[in-house]
Amino acid sequence: MAFFWFNLALFLELLASGGFIVYIIKQQKWVYRWSNRILLAGLICHTIFLYYRYYSLGTAPVVDLKSALCFFSWCILCIYFVFQLRFKLMVLGSFVAPFSAFLMIISFAIPLVETPVRPIFKTLWLTIHVGSVFMGNAFFAVAFLSAIMYLLQERHIKRKRLGAFYDRLPSLATLDGINHYSIVYGFPFLTFGMITGSVYAQLALGTYWQWDPKEVWSMITWLFYAALLHQRLVAGWQGRRAAIMSIICFCILIFTFLGASLWLGGYHSFNEFGAPSKL
Repeated sequence: MAFFWFNLALFLELLASGGFIVYIIKQQKWVYRWSNRILLAGLICHTIFLYYRYYSLGTAPVVDLKSALCFFSWCILCIYFVFQLRFKLMVLGSFVAPFSAFLMIISFAIPLVETPVRPIFKTLWLTIHVGSVFMGNAFFAVAFLSAIMYLLQERHIKRKRLGAFYDRLPSLATLDGINHYSIVYGFPFLTFGMITGSVYAQLALGTYWQWDPKEVWSMITWLFYAALLHQRLVAGWQGRRAAIMSIICFCILIFTFLGASLWLGGYHSFNEFGAPSKL
């Protein structure tokens, strides 16, 4: 039953992504409205699926790569609708929805391997930890996408290719504003997630820090975003420099999320969530 909702969510989100792409080409508002409604329906189905997974696993549905990608996609869609309320940018969905749907496609393609979850992971601390981190990552994903849009828009303006694609994207100031708010709001989530992760590690493993590869790369990611936030708020960075740095930071974040979990081992590895275990 749970994966019926997953498949329905994937279908609706793909349909909405196609609609948003049509919108950015045709610029017909009714296409945007229906795409947004379909995407909202997809988010609701997505939420129902995650609820089923949480109930069946007894913990946050991030115990393997398939689940983590699905949860990341859900977080991005939640942040998208928050930004829609704040900025009311119709074109934002043309970038966010396909990116979120892409994560769902990868999740769909990964075979499901059901393994018992270690008792140590069945705790509210894990849910708080990963929920905060993933929400922060979702804000940073929007910052990344707004940075891509900024560089595209800037390139078209410099080449004086007005009209066509130029008219379909927001102004540089608006895109820079989205990037700014994404970093400002995403950083506290990431910070809180790392703090709760340390507390959870102390309670579960008896130490706040173990030099686990994921921990080290999470700290590197945090330092890069801290530097970007500092440069934005103190040094007055904006525009192109902030956009490029946002892209660099997000690439580091993706390596932390995927590379450190899949290739570097450690207790944050996706393989470590399942049984058997001595814990």
